[in-house]
Amino acid sequence: MDSSLIRKYRNFLDNGKTERECVNEIIKLAEAEGFRNVSETSVLKAGDKVYFQVYGKSIALFQIGSGKAEDGMNILGAHIDSPRLDIKMKPLYESDGIVYLDTHYYGGIKKYQWVTIPLAIHGVVAKKDGSVINVTIGEDDESALCISDILPHIAQDQMKKTAAEAVAGEDLDIIVGLSDDRNGEEKEKGKKAILSVLEEKYGIAEDDFLSAELEAVPAGKSKLMGLDGSMVLAYGQDDRICAFTSLEAILHAEPSERTLCCVLVDKEEIGSTGSTGMDSVFFENAVSEVLSRMSGGYDSMKLRRMLMNSYMLSSDVNSAYDPLNASLFDKKNSSFLGEGIVFNKYTGSRGKSGASDANAEFIARLRAKMDEYKVPFQMAELAKVDVGGGGTIAKYAAYYGMSVIDAGVAVMSMHAPWEITAAKDVEYATSCYKAFLTM
Repeated sequence: MDSSLIRKYRNFLDNGKTERECVNEIIKLAEAEGFRNVSETSVLKAGDKVYFQVYGKSIALFQIGSGKAEDGMNILGAHIDSPRLDIKMKPLYESDGIVYLDTHYYGGIKKYQWVTIPLAIHGVVAKKDGSVINVTIGEDDESALCISDILPHIAQDQMKKTAAEAVAGEDLDIIVGLSDDRNGEEKEKGKKAILSVLEEKYGIAEDDFLSAELEAVPAGKSKLMGLDGSMVLAYGQDDRICAFTSLEAILHAEPSERTLCCVLVDKEEIGSTGSTGMDSVFFENAVSEVLSRMSGGYDSMKLRRMLMNSYMLSSDVNSAYDPLNASLFDKKNSSFLGEGIVFNKYTGSRGKSGASDANAEFIARLRAKMDEYKVPFQMAELAKVDVGGGGTIAKYAAYYGMSVIDAGVAVMSMHAPWEITAAKDVEYATSCYKAFLTM
């Protein structure tokens, strides 16, 4: 196991628990390897390295090739958002001596998994004067936040509910303080005390929540897992394990005839919507900015050909085979921890709905490239037919006519606050993405 690579990966997870934090970390790592903001350039030639970011939440990195732009790019794509709890616009309230923050969950979660675990708040608060304040609460060794649950002695009614109903979304409110005036002799004394702490520490007032992006995530650092240290236990590995390994590949890529690209986007967990999701013109705009600075400049037909002739690995995680829940899987078409990158010809659900379904010829070329570089790989589905399913960003790339397939890492306990991966799959994924960039 490459302990140095695993340490870098764990640092990436610990330093990037939100999309904004990820982009900041990506820019820091990219600039150390010679990448520049494309807005600071006017002409791009072979070997140049640039990045294009939008709203601090999505980013695309490019290494300019020596060939014609119309011949296409080799693209690695992943997402950097993860399931979490978002703090509402008017969140702070006091009830019978306890002070809470109201939340709205983001992405597909099992709500009951988020109670009684240590939580931290990461994000930004934008003030009316134009300043933006970075906020991190609950990550030090001495403090954290938490959502309470009902003690089992009086939870008879709760225990009769389905898992989906046991904890309601509106009950995922985070305890942030206590009042010493439970009888209410001084109205909202506890809430005022919390606001005083926020004012002293961050200079923010209650109405500043209206223009804040604050995310509640599991508190604490990633860990090696197992008595043999063979796994990684961490929040946000869907899909930051693919983001990190894709980034590693392009940061250390050799000069190429084809232009190389790594696109890392927001909003996948809620359908890739919005201005920072893949279902927007973000990627098209990024490629256009690069093309306009390359030899021959921009024109719409050149852009279309560049995109259509591209190859892409839509790098997203796959469900790892779970022996304790074997009935959910078609074992011969499943992916396993520690057995290499997972190529997923199609995702979707209910008859492949929402999938792009990769072409056989493209898969054959990938197989040959993996064999050439001796990269272990698996071909798999998410689970048994009609058990469930999910989508990725692949279909938004396929819209341009490019060859694209889902390729990622097997993850156990996907979308849980703490997810499990095999440490050596970090190495395998990095090797796969490096090999792909030479196609």
